[in-house]
Amino acid sequence: QICLSLVKLLFYLAHSPLGSIVLLDFQPRQFVMVDGNLKVTDMDDASTEELSCKEDNDCTLDFPTKSFPLKCSVVGKCEGMNEKKNLFNAYRYFFTYLLPHSAPPALRPLLSDILNATGDLRYGINETLRDFEKVLHLYKSGLYLQKRPLLLKDYISLKGFRTVEGEDYKCWPSYSHLGCLLSIHSAEEAAAICNSQSQCQSFIVTQQRTWTGRPLASFQSSWTDLIPDANAVVYIKRSASSGERL
Repeated sequence: QICLSLVKLLFYLAHSPLGSIVLLDFQPRQFVMVDGNLKVTDMDDASTEELSCKEDNDCTLDFPTKSFPLKCSVVGKCEGMNEKKNLFNAYRYFFTYLLPHSAPPALRPLLSDILNATGDLRYGINETLRDFEKVLHLYKSGLYLQKRPLLLKDYISLKGFRTVEGEDYKCWPSYSHLGCLLSIHSAEEAAAICNSQSQCQSFIVTQQRTWTGRPLASFQSSWTDLIPDANAVVYIKRSASSGERL
């Protein structure tokens, strides 16, 4: 969410009515999330000036660990200097820390491609936004899910119930520090996740939604202490419930 919002912001800056705007003091502390969107808090160090040049050798974009040669345009300006400076700063301050860690395994190669392309400045902001939106579409639609055996049949579902909240086993990347709370596309995906975790014996799907509209599921190591909840469904492994009365 943070990276996509940042890319949308940089897309606007690259195509603003004032021309391509560069953020000269590009640091994470200069941004804040407002209603799920990243905002710049300080525009004092923004500029629309593109570096003047006489030849391509005048257009080297330098960073502490990398340098990039750019082209000198016919009007004597370094082509895309502002856009590429913003994009590489987004890569080194945001993408490298946030992109590799929390996506479903099937989407990680696509995010790695974005990471590598922006890190080498093979992508401009248009291509970067296009690929981010492609990943978002796959994520929201569930098209990233690989065909696999249907596992939900191995669970008993109880509508209108959930287990008592409490600290349980933890997983990554959980929305709660007390347990394993993950976003899912469907109960079928939740069953696959539960099967992949040795501690998991049940999971609960509630009406809670993430910013993409995906429901949240809580994965738990037991299924006892059920309480009524009209907005929840608890799924219990048949193997865990065998010999027990539900």
